[in-house]
Amino acid sequence: MDAYNSALTTNSMNLLITGGAGFIGTNFVYYWIEKYPQDHIVVLDALTYAGNRDNLERADNHPGFTFIHGNILDQPLVENLLVSHHIDTIVHFAAESHVDRSIQGPDAFIETNIVGTHTLLKAARNIWLDKDPRPGHRFHHISTDEVYGTLKSDDPPFSETTPYAPNSPYAASKAASDHLVRAYHKTYGLNTTISNCSNNYGPFQFTEKLIPLMITNILAGKPIPVYGDGRQIRDWLYVDDHNRGIDLILKKGTPGQVYNIGGSNEQINLDIVHQVCDRVLHTFEQNKTLARTYPDCPCSKGIHPNTLITHVTDRPGHDRRYAIDAAKIQTELGFTPKETFESGFQKTLNWYLTQPPKT
Repeated sequence: MDAYNSALTTNSMNLLITGGAGFIGTNFVYYWIEKYPQDHIVVLDALTYAGNRDNLERADNHPGFTFIHGNILDQPLVENLLVSHHIDTIVHFAAESHVDRSIQGPDAFIETNIVGTHTLLKAARNIWLDKDPRPGHRFHHISTDEVYGTLKSDDPPFSETTPYAPNSPYAASKAASDHLVRAYHKTYGLNTTISNCSNNYGPFQFTEKLIPLMITNILAGKPIPVYGDGRQIRDWLYVDDHNRGIDLILKKGTPGQVYNIGGSNEQINLDIVHQVCDRVLHTFEQNKTLARTYPDCPCSKGIHPNTLITHVTDRPGHDRRYAIDAAKIQTELGFTPKETFESGFQKTLNWYLTQPPKT
């Protein structure tokens, strides 16, 4: 029995996950397979620099998993997937997401984040509302707290009613895509939801981001770059806590609504850097074999890795503080983070230590 006909005979969900070979998408795939093994998952990923097909190697053993190498800008491909795999749920992770890259080359962010999202919305409308009506469909769009701009030290955290004020090309492109998703719900009746999350960390994250960059640089004995004075404040969310929030939104969220997902864990960047250094050193002290695997790491020589901290010129337009008010998803859907920063970081570090050393 093929995937389409099998889906017709069960109560399983059929999900299209865009960007599923990237950081959060990969973790979401594994989270969903473990929790809902009866469901069918199709991953659509263009495999750009931040997407890695090898990330999903374990998912290939799952009978309900399909990987498609393709681009969200290809509307005929997306429409074919929606029909042939009987898709009822789109979870849209695919995005260009690195602020520095958006400053250096904003065009790719406009193309992927705005035009790509609009292409998906057009495909969903065309199939779900016109050609193959599916009343129980859901288009869930993953966004970011950066669309809200920056906060002063005494400002209240971002809520779902905070006005948008993006300060980078990345944030502006995500803000535009959020507005398109909202418009397709209001104008056409597409069942959409949006989640705006705080800074994620965890396994599979590309090494341009702060925490994996710190870990990999410490292990290689390379400088740890810190922007400006390092006093920027971020709210940190372990990736599977984020996925639990998305799960709740898909199962219990109201179409047309926006939900902020945060870790209730505001911390100064420089404090995070020092915590990471302390935790890596402690891990090396507990496991002496790591010194042989990572001979260039200062921890292997009994040297504290905070000696690698190097302050660099701040990025243009660097937002000073982000903070998420997650009261809505907590009160309406029952969300609470399971991981503290300490427990989530140790899981993250343990995963990176299982990866082959970078040469």
